[in-house]
Amino acid sequence: MKVVFCATYEGIDAKVVQVESTLTKGLPSFSIVGMASASITEAKERVKSALLSNDFSFPPKRITINLSPSDVKKEGSQFDLSIALMIALDYLNSDFSEWFVFGELGLDGNVKENLHLYPLILSLTNQKIIKKAIVPNAALTKLSKIPNVEFYGVDNLNEAIELLKNQETVIPSIQHSDIAYPFYEIDGKKYYYTKEYDEDFIDVKGQEVAKRAALISAAGFHNILFEGSPGCGKSMIAKRVRYILPPMHIDEILDVAKLDVLDAKEPLFTPHRNIRSPHHTSTLASVFGGGSHRAMIGEVGLAHRGIS
Repeated sequence: MKVVFCATYEGIDAKVVQVESTLTKGLPSFSIVGMASASITEAKERVKSALLSNDFSFPPKRITINLSPSDVKKEGSQFDLSIALMIALDYLNSDFSEWFVFGELGLDGNVKENLHLYPLILSLTNQKIIKKAIVPNAALTKLSKIPNVEFYGVDNLNEAIELLKNQETVIPSIQHSDIAYPFYEIDGKKYYYTKEYDEDFIDVKGQEVAKRAALISAAGFHNILFEGSPGCGKSMIAKRVRYILPPMHIDEILDVAKLDVLDAKEPLFTPHRNIRSPHHTSTLASVFGGGSHRAMIGEVGLAHRGIS
């Protein structure tokens, strides 16, 4: 039995999944077990086509892929590459159990980036689980911001196969890249800031008491409630609070980027804290999150490390 690791969502955090494979005697078949969603069961056709397009001959055996733990529902196309590698490298006696493998396969064997790859790997890093990962080359620019992980980029299935065949001699594809913003260093930790302000308190005329309250609130991350007649400057002041909040540590910047991806935005890795402005008619589910199939993050969650 061969094993590599991948991951799926459990709420908004990552859950490690073991991708196990066996090729046994019996009527030729290919099955994936372990509470796999439709996007994973469909991977059988993508994996078959990718392997055949790269001159791989399927052995006349019963192929079983198990996604463990089997009591956790898995979803996402990031399992394609790990499944294909387990089949293609079954004949080797090597141990692949230190590797995480992520990537969606095209029918021609090309490895594509998955939308949720960054938040999955960041969550695994925060849990101190992942050390080495095979990922699509297209994702390396974003993933290089994540520290303490060796990333090995591949463009197609053949490159991934050769990488694992020579796992003792391969070197990471990219080094960790720092955030390109000025910073203060306090007790050995870097806190990044920016001098670019889209909105400035200089635009707020008067309201000295409200502006001082906003300053105190921002300095200590305190809650604040503005009350007043329409047009007196409540929203104007609130929109500018994000620009006077304290500088951000690298962990906070990565968390904000993760929330951007979950909100279907391209992460910018800037030291700007999130600001959310839900409408007063917003539903409970949109504010606090929810969902019947997989819980979706709400406005409160998206305001993490920022303001709402």
